[in-house]
Amino acid sequence: MISVFVIGESMDYAIETKNLVKHYNKGQVRAVNGIDLKVKKGEIYAFIGANGCGKTTTIDMLSGTLVPTSGEMKIWGIDQPQHRKKLSHYIGIAPQEYALYTDLTTSENMVFFSKLYGMSKNQIKETVNELLDILNLEEKKDVIVEELSGGMKRRLSIACALLHKPPVLLFDEATVGVDPVLRAYFWDYFRKLRDEGKTILITSHVMDEAEKADRIGLMRDGILIEEGTPQELKDKYKVGTIEEIFILLSGDDYIDI
Repeated sequence: MISVFVIGESMDYAIETKNLVKHYNKGQVRAVNGIDLKVKKGEIYAFIGANGCGKTTTIDMLSGTLVPTSGEMKIWGIDQPQHRKKLSHYIGIAPQEYALYTDLTTSENMVFFSKLYGMSKNQIKETVNELLDILNLEEKKDVIVEELSGGMKRRLSIACALLHKPPVLLFDEATVGVDPVLRAYFWDYFRKLRDEGKTILITSHVMDEAEKADRIGLMRDGILIEEGTPQELKDKYKVGTIEEIFILLSGDDYIDI
């Protein structure tokens, strides 16, 4: 069958989906239910929504780890999951659950993942040392991951996503379980990455995260119910915070604990 989905006519978009769907149990569970998404190159786009609304499922499909029920996706103009192997070099993923080897040290994890991307010894040494410094992991480089704090594991997970210098970063609940100081540090770093030309799609169920993104997609029950810049949305609904908008649109379904 010939596809009629034409990717961003001007290639301005790093991520595009058309009618993206993921159902389970023969359609009885609709985790993602027809998302049309366009994320511009060089922007931070935040998927905001309550736990279970479909954010992680969407990230998993975009990363190529989960095959959609139907719909189409393109990352950097390349079809996903048809070209999943090629796209692995374009995408950096920091999943919600740590994808780290707990019996290896911080630096050993970074070297291992670098080798998976076919990096040379010189590239590995330079990049690992650079990221250890940037993410303040230098003092923990010889510590077994199992002994790291949650915040340090989160830093390492982000470092591993950046090793091969991909243009697209998928961060699923990247700041969950970290203290406010570290969260602020992460967001400063995310903005720095954006200013260097990276595209970041980040999920969160914490509403004040949305204020820090360039654009926001509000999700509910697997559907993208609203989208825009933080200021555009606050002006549209005449409220002071994104949380007020989400509560307004979600009714009794949203409880942020």
